Amino acid sequence: MGTIDITVILIFTLLVFVCGLSFSKSGKNMKSFFAAGGALPWWMSGLSLFMSFFSAGTFVVWGSIAYSSGWVAITIQTTMCIAGVLIGFFIAPKWQKTKALTAAEFITDRLGYSTQKIYTYLFLLISIFTTGAFLYPVAKIVEVSTGFPISTSIIVLGILILIYTAVGGLWAVIVTDVLQFVVLTAAVLIVVPLSLDKIGGIGNFVSQAPENFFNLVNEEYTWGFMIAFGLYNLFFIAGNWAYVQRYTSVATPKDAKKVGWLFGGLYLVSPLVWMLPPMIYRVLNPDLGGLADEGAYLLMCKEVLPVGMLGLMLGGMIFATSSSVNTTLNISAGVLSNDLYKHFRPNADNDQLVKVGRMATIGLGILTIIIALLVPYMGGIVEVVMSLAAITGGAMFLPPMWALFSKYQTGKSALIVTVVTLAINAFFKFLAPSLLDFSFDRAQEMGFGMGIPVLLLAAFEIYARTQKKPTIAYDNYQLKVADKNLEAEEESASGNQKGTRVIGIGVALTGLLIVILSFMAETGAVLVGGMGLFVLLLGSFIIYKSSQNISG
Repeated sequence: MGTIDITVILIFTLLVFVCGLSFSKSGKNMKSFFAAGGALPWWMSGLSLFMSFFSAGTFVVWGSIAYSSGWVAITIQTTMCIAGVLIGFFIAPKWQKTKALTAAEFITDRLGYSTQKIYTYLFLLISIFTTGAFLYPVAKIVEVSTGFPISTSIIVLGILILIYTAVGGLWAVIVTDVLQFVVLTAAVLIVVPLSLDKIGGIGNFVSQAPENFFNLVNEEYTWGFMIAFGLYNLFFIAGNWAYVQRYTSVATPKDAKKVGWLFGGLYLVSPLVWMLPPMIYRVLNPDLGGLADEGAYLLMCKEVLPVGMLGLMLGGMIFATSSSVNTTLNISAGVLSNDLYKHFRPNADNDQLVKVGRMATIGLGILTIIIALLVPYMGGIVEVVMSLAAITGGAMFLPPMWALFSKYQTGKSALIVTVVTLAINAFFKFLAPSLLDFSFDRAQEMGFGMGIPVLLLAAFEIYARTQKKPTIAYDNYQLKVADKNLEAEEESASGNQKGTRVIGIGVALTGLLIVILSFMAETGAVLVGGMGLFVLLLGSFIIYKSSQNISG
């Protein structure tokens, strides 16, 4: 990577950092800091959900599978599209109607504080591993592209992310998410045609690809795995506390539906665009072994991207990953401040609660960096991501989500299902191989992890209905929702205007940067210049619309 690429990375990093810090004064209270005022535009929240779920891990984890197994990686990600559509129809509007600031607040209202407290401790523990798993892949990409030591990259990136998340709150997360979406989409749409041109066109790619490279499934990732992983995605995207924040931060149930549908629509088309470059690289260089295939996507980019664009792609990946990390950091800090600290200090004012939230963000960010440094010692990122999904996905997120729809689930039933499922999954993952000389394959592990909580919750539901158990907890919850303060704060409208304006400025400046880089490109100059001009015009249009809203 040359000087120009590194300069572009630094410029883009500065741009994102300044956009995030521009909201340093927006966190006046808990609702503005952790819910962006509670009336986010649905398209902002939807893009942020997409970018929060998406990360450099998409290119490292799924890119690794695409390189080694081909079309299977696209099939896996299609399950995310199906999950998004179902969430949009049925689950997102339910979350919005709870009028809760966090998922933990819903659990307190619906299942009781003692239940929420245990879930909070479990969520915070798991979220540290989740954010660590998000941070590691982007450091891996930096290592592959620049040669910087992976440990140094983890520490530096982790510190940058936790600073602007702690300062700007959810608005900083949302705005940088949307900016990253535009940048990465532009960069990826440049990579695909250049990659196909490098291999001599689609015909050559198909004819030279390994046997069975375009099969929908294989022996490791079977149809059984796809069904189980699809259930995991449904539970995770619908029930993960960080993503619930995207459904509760919009103004109406209809907007919450659109958030889920936008996510699903984007995952209908994006996996094909993302996974083609590492699949093409398999034909160019079939000899990557071990964990080297984790860098297949970036190695393809290094082959074809003109000067400067590799730096922009890398910058986009860095802060796409920061989206996944900062989303979880923000909601975890919100839970600590709103649902734990506030319980013990009910008289704490907004300034004190926001201060606690910022301090919690920094503390959790440091723990995230430590976990990311340990990922190579846990078997590599694919193993960490898949195992974490199988063990915790259904256990943690399904029981509270089930309680959204059921009158009969209680705090006791939800906790029993979660604890029993976690214990069984952990036993078969960590102890059974040595004690029983038995281990699940990938599909069995995922299916077992998703199936147990479904069966247990269904058993509780059937028993409670047949016994006609009283629904006192649910009836009390309905009263609490009715009593929620539904007043919209003035800050919501002003925050939306400022957020849109900052997004427009960031997008326009990025477009200008791409146009400048097109004059330095030796290959693909017209493609790069055209994309840069489009991004510049898009940013200018967003600025114009935001100024119209202000004047109106």
